[in-house]
Order: sequence, then C-alpha cells, then structure tokens
Amino acid sequence: MINKKIRTLLVDDEPLALRGLELRLEPYEDIEIIGSCANGREAIKKIRAERPDLVFLDIQMPGFDGFAVVKALAKEQMPLIIFATAFDQYAIKAFETHALDYLLKPIDEDRLQEAIKKVRTAIQERITIEQNAKLINLIRSMDKPPTFELSEIMNAQTTASDHQYEAYLHIKDRGQITRVDIAKIEWIEAAGDYMCLHAEGETHILRETMKNMAKRLDPEIFQRVHRSTIINIAQVASLEPVSGGKYQITLQSGAKLPVSRNYRDVIARFL
Repeated sequence: MINKKIRTLLVDDEPLALRGLELRLEPYEDIEIIGSCANGREAIKKIRAERPDLVFLDIQMPGFDGFAVVKALAKEQMPLIIFATAFDQYAIKAFETHALDYLLKPIDEDRLQEAIKKVRTAIQERITIEQNAKLINLIRSMDKPPTFELSEIMNAQTTASDHQYEAYLHIKDRGQITRVDIAKIEWIEAAGDYMCLHAEGETHILRETMKNMAKRLDPEIFQRVHRSTIINIAQVASLEPVSGGKYQITLQSGAKLPVSRNYRDVIARFL
C-alpha cells in the first residue's frame, strides 16, 4: 500500500477538460493535484520547478503539444506520464513515447481506475529501487563494511555435481551467519555490486553478480525476468499484460515485478 501522496500535474488547454479531470480524480485520496497548465511551454516550466510524480498530459495543444513536452524533458528526470486525447489515432505514438498509459476523451471511469493502479505500481517500484540504493550507500559508507559471501551448503556431504543446486545460502555478516532457505526466496534483484534476496518478508544482502547467482539456482524454479531480477516461479500468483507489450508478475506476497521484453520466453511458462 502506498502512503505517499502522488503529486499530480494536469495539462490541458481546455478549462472544462481540466475541471472534469479534477472531479474524476477527487475520489482517489492518494492523488494530490499540485496545479494545472494550459499549454506545453507552461507545462515544461512547471514540471521542472515542481517535480511532480505524475502528469496527465493532453496531446493536442497549440504550440508545444504533449509529445513536444516529453521530448523537451527527455534527458531529465521524468515524471510518470498519462496521455489524454480525443483522437485514438495517437495511441500507438503515445506508447512509443513510453507513456505509462493512454486515456481517450471523454475519460471512462474504469479506464481511469486502471491507469491509477498502474501509477501506484510504478510509484511503489520506484520507491523500492530508491530504498535499495540508500541501503547500498549505507553499506558502502561504513568504516568496515561487512563481507557478504555465498558459502557452501551446510552439509559437508554435498560436494555438488554439475546438476545439483544449493538448498541454502549462508550469508555472513560481521561474524554472524544467516541461513536462508532457497525455496523460501521470492525474488532476487541486483542493486549495484550487491544482490538483494527477498524471503519471508525480509531482505538479505550479499555481494554477488547476477550471472553467478543464476548459476547457483535451479533454473526449473528460478527464472530471470529482467536484467536485474530473478523470480521464484513457485511464488508467482498472477501474470498480466501492461502497456507497451510488457507484462507484470504479482507474487503471492503481493510484490509486483516487471517482465522485460527480452525475457518473453519466461512468460510462456505461465500462458
């Protein structure tokens, strides 16, 4: 659940359209409207000054249209963009511009609700990435940072052959060893030079590369779905398509993870 207010900017050259969108967004308590703009140039200035989380951006505007606004901000930290227009021929171009979603005027309540769900998911993913980055920076800032390593399996008899995979990971942190049951791992993500292992509501950190980690895990159970993410297939609750031909996996814990287009072969396991 997202407690953070989603700071939202509305951009449309039609006052009635702006007012209509404001009214439709009122039921969403986490959406905080920080202002509105009537043209593209004003929107660019406002986005740079206010740094909103989300922008509802009309495509057809005199002067700078919605696409021109995105192009002008392309090399900067972009907010999430939801395009809106009365003409559906812009849909393909909207997604090619990497918009989070696309709404056709007059805006349908169900489609708006769907778009807000995508926003919440994207915001939560961004928060998770930022938290992981802060955690890694904290580790690096320590005078004597802990050494994390992948140990052999606890049982000395397990001199693993090429077809055996580890059942446990033993993570050493300043003299204390934590034993992590691999079967309980939900997903693993890369964060800088470290890996974050998510299992049973806890996050364990160790120094390891994605490539080496993948070699230690049974590919029948663990699959890479993104260049920085490995998931436990047994923990998958659902799979759903999202914008731009991509997919999103929801784990049994409720965690939502994106599936990269480069790993579409993994999707075939669930279809």
